[in-house]
Amino acid sequence: MKKTHYLSLFSILSLTLLLASCGNKDEIVIEGTLENGANKTIYIEEMAPESRIFLDSVRLDSKGHFKYRYAMPYKTFINVHVSDADYIVLLPDLGEKTTIRGDYNALSTSYEINAGTESQLLWQLQDYSNQGVEVLKDIVATDSKNRQLLADGDMSQEEYDHEHDITDSIYAATYAEQQQYVVHFIEDNLGSLTTLIALYKPFNNHPLIDPSNSFEFYEAVLEGLQEYQPDNPHTLHFKNMVERTRYQYAQ
Repeated sequence: MKKTHYLSLFSILSLTLLLASCGNKDEIVIEGTLENGANKTIYIEEMAPESRIFLDSVRLDSKGHFKYRYAMPYKTFINVHVSDADYIVLLPDLGEKTTIRGDYNALSTSYEINAGTESQLLWQLQDYSNQGVEVLKDIVATDSKNRQLLADGDMSQEEYDHEHDITDSIYAATYAEQQQYVVHFIEDNLGSLTTLIALYKPFNNHPLIDPSNSFEFYEAVLEGLQEYQPDNPHTLHFKNMVERTRYQYAQ
């Protein structure tokens, strides 16, 4: 009798542990430590197919540390932001833990992560985009300085035009480099939801992949997602968008 009772308890314990394990398999964990973030707040959203869904606000502790758990209904994008203009996008696998380090005052340009493959891919994409933004800032600063020199009479119109041609050339080259990076990123990662983020990457508010003349990339992204993630809500929504856009350009 004692042996039977022991086996019964063992079976119950095993079942409890199994159920607990199964209950957490879809839960993601996001944690991190942000410099200059002591006692401040970050905001977490799901970037759902049709809209952004607010999930929670998380207060950092006195050391700038935070931890957040979320039971994901399906694989989707998570937006972590300190403001509408300063945010990072993650794409965790179900059951995955993501660790973030960075500066609260410049999250999108300072962050590093320890995460799964697809969140790492999005970090690489953002990091390259940040490099382009820095070049753009230098171009704007140089042109602003030259305009002031021209207005003050310390630079001739001919000299200004020459300098402006140089900055225009740098801008065109940087745009082309950013575009090429995005094209290679998409080609190398077909089937991943990260290609959706790459597809819509802008440079100076201009699309790097313009559907009016590069619609084949939209088709390629859709084909990859339908092959590897046909039932994901992001794939289904993107399919509808591609079909509408295809019809628009067919007119």
